[in-house]
Amino acid sequence: MKKILIIADGILAKQFLEKVMETEAGENSYTIITYKEETLPKKRPENFKFFEFDPTSYEKLAVVLNEQFFQIMILLSNEIDVTATYKNIRRIDNKVRIVLMDRWGLQLEDKRLFMVNSREILASRFTDHLPNMPIMAQNIGLGIGEIMEVSIPVGSSYAYRHLASIEQSKWKIAAVYRANALLLPRPTLMLLPNDLILLVGDPKVLQSVFRSIKRELGQFPSPFGSSIYCLVDMLEMNDKEMESLLNDALLLHSKLNSNKLHIKVIHPTYCKSLDKIKSYHSTHINVMIDYYETNPRKVLREDTETMDIGLIVTMNRFFQHNRKALYKTKLPVFKMGKRGFSSLNQGVVLSNDAHEIEQESSVIFDVATQLALEIKLYTYNPDHPEAKNSLIEHFENLSKIFGREVDMIQSEKNPLFKLKNRDNILQFLPFSHKILESNMLSIFSTDMDKLHFKLADNYQLFIPVNTN
Repeated sequence: MKKILIIADGILAKQFLEKVMETEAGENSYTIITYKEETLPKKRPENFKFFEFDPTSYEKLAVVLNEQFFQIMILLSNEIDVTATYKNIRRIDNKVRIVLMDRWGLQLEDKRLFMVNSREILASRFTDHLPNMPIMAQNIGLGIGEIMEVSIPVGSSYAYRHLASIEQSKWKIAAVYRANALLLPRPTLMLLPNDLILLVGDPKVLQSVFRSIKRELGQFPSPFGSSIYCLVDMLEMNDKEMESLLNDALLLHSKLNSNKLHIKVIHPTYCKSLDKIKSYHSTHINVMIDYYETNPRKVLREDTETMDIGLIVTMNRFFQHNRKALYKTKLPVFKMGKRGFSSLNQGVVLSNDAHEIEQESSVIFDVATQLALEIKLYTYNPDHPEAKNSLIEHFENLSKIFGREVDMIQSEKNPLFKLKNRDNILQFLPFSHKILESNMLSIFSTDMDKLHFKLADNYQLFIPVNTN
């Protein structure tokens, strides 16, 4: 039998004690300290004993703590009382585990202290009731999102599908709820609109599955943001470069599901080009002229922090000089090529590492659909050429889910050499640390992400990778 000490005060504390006393099975021994009798429930089990005093009193608390407790829980409604009570406990016992309710954002460094932020929990619970949001189990398993509940919307690619037809790699459908009834999964069970399904698997894979279930293709740049951003540095760009950059940004804005195109101009000079840029300003195109700030990295950071940006459009030179700043935005970056946006008709994925590409595969399908691009997947594994590539299996699964054909090409030679002179491709890459670390010495590497500069003259879309 474990001994638990609960120090409680307030309405929430009373509800907590009622819940504990209703569900407790007599396997623990509880000591309750309260300020006043009103905090305690009327029905009190025999394995509970009660004290009524101010827990901020060191002398009184020390008497109770003569017993050895397995755990102490603090639920008080006053910040000063919480801090004082915690410090008193630590003066008496610096090893006992403490669980503390935090309403104020307390800063307490203690390896044996677990703080429950009530505001975060309430916000999370309210979020769970919004439509089209994943509901994750927080108090079961690891509590990191490996258990998720998702509803099947009307029009989903998962609706009217038998479970046997849904490839489940690194995740599983554990249960189906329909009309308030539990259905255990079986191969012949068909998913219907408004079904609730319980998913179990890798948290990152589940996020990708959630997006696949919840949305039809054609939402990018969501979920990163709703708008496209373009930074024009008139000091570093000539008229032709500015025209090319803006033309590509305008084309992307017209083809993608973009709410607004933000054009930011720094180092403005009075010329015809500036007048032309100003003329673009409209309901859906926001032209901003900055006459004071001259640091493009600072401008980029401030704008991406304050505006709902989902995609950055940039030239190759700017990308190469500012890779770190662009990486820190955690946003997709569309880097221009030299041969014209209108010529693109193929989306190309090159990888010998499946993990990062798998995280971004739903974005790849979305962009390829909106830009009307064929998808070609090139895999290259010189160390194990006979091995079945897991990325091929993943794309085959997504191809069935989204109803899009994917041309799978297992290459014996590095496909970069074949694609270098192609002017009709958009290369999809994970925006990982490999892109930052890439340099001329990477030419000796077989990692195709590190060799991204080989296709620097082509159009490339760098998709941020979840590194948490």
